[in-house]
Amino acid sequence: MNEFKYTLAAETWSEEEYKALQEVIDSGMFTMGKKVAEFEKQFAEFFGSKYAVMVNSGSSANLLAVASLFYKKENYLNQGDEIIVPAVSWSTSYFPLLQYGLKLKFVDIDLETLNYDLNELKSAITSNTRAILVVNLLGNPNDFEEINKIIKDKNIIIIEDNCESMGAEFNGKKTGTFGIVGTFSTFFSHHISTMEGGVIVTDDEEIYHILLSLRSHGWTRHLPKINKVTGQKSDNKFEESFKFVLPGYNVRPGELNAAVGIEQMKKLPAFLENRRRNAEKFISLFKNHPNYIIQKETGKSSWFGFSIIVRKESKKTRDEIIKRLENNNIEVRPIVAGNFVKNPVIRFFDYEIHNNLKNADYISDNGFFVGNHHFDISLQLNKLYEILN
Repeated sequence: MNEFKYTLAAETWSEEEYKALQEVIDSGMFTMGKKVAEFEKQFAEFFGSKYAVMVNSGSSANLLAVASLFYKKENYLNQGDEIIVPAVSWSTSYFPLLQYGLKLKFVDIDLETLNYDLNELKSAITSNTRAILVVNLLGNPNDFEEINKIIKDKNIIIIEDNCESMGAEFNGKKTGTFGIVGTFSTFFSHHISTMEGGVIVTDDEEIYHILLSLRSHGWTRHLPKINKVTGQKSDNKFEESFKFVLPGYNVRPGELNAAVGIEQMKKLPAFLENRRRNAEKFISLFKNHPNYIIQKETGKSSWFGFSIIVRKESKKTRDEIIKRLENNNIEVRPIVAGNFVKNPVIRFFDYEIHNNLKNADYISDNGFFVGNHHFDISLQLNKLYEILN
């Protein structure tokens, strides 16, 4: 008899992925090449973007997305510019902003959607605001219709962190494509897995060319001959092989990652369908629960996981709930990083807090999330409900 387990994540690979790995091994070509290019092409087509750039992680995707906006010829970001950020997100949503010298303004989130409190966001914007980091948390889209109304006629850039929300949609448009750049993660626990990997999408050709250079040392080698970074490359391959034009990185993915990604993209629609079916079950169990608040869907969520917040009027405490879940082999985590300002690393940031972060604080003290999967987890959800009641 198998022991009951409800894990945060599960393997999504099967025979197709291992066969794809073997084909790369047999080819002897492991560094970035044709498989990466094919994966990028398929990714851009699926999400309706003109360009996609694969990198070695979602964190690297965030880094390059931010960096690219500093090297545009027009309407670029500068050190000291103000960027509005949600108080709840993952660490590497914020770190590139620090590393490129931006001033962060933390804004509270909505207790139900876990995304921006739109009234707080609106009141946070000033003439100093140059960018907004929009993070779609745990699969849930932000209300981009309202955000675009708020920034209408303002010179404000949207950077979209969609690392937890692959396949989510708002008004029929896939999240990750609402900003000037959007980022995705293909880490093991995410909607598709290349084990390690990330992707940046954009419709801006100049940003695309900047990303190609930044990804590979800041050199010109991977730029097209006619490009929006250098204008035109010479025909001298020797000269262009080690020509550096931007202060870049080496965050390239490998062919193994991309080969798996190609197979995973074929399965993504079914993965999303199963996650949403699990969400229907979760909602049927916990909607309007007297003790718990669950995430309110905006648009069409891709349900990365299931958040649960203990209500103020509940007699239960999060600590006793988590202990009980762990004792029953149910893996549980905080809601991302909780209120990020509470982390000791904040001492390195140039930041301010807009009004207060009462909802982020409440989530930090009373919230947690459990996993969702690409297969039926009705048994696990029933057990979760039994334990929480």
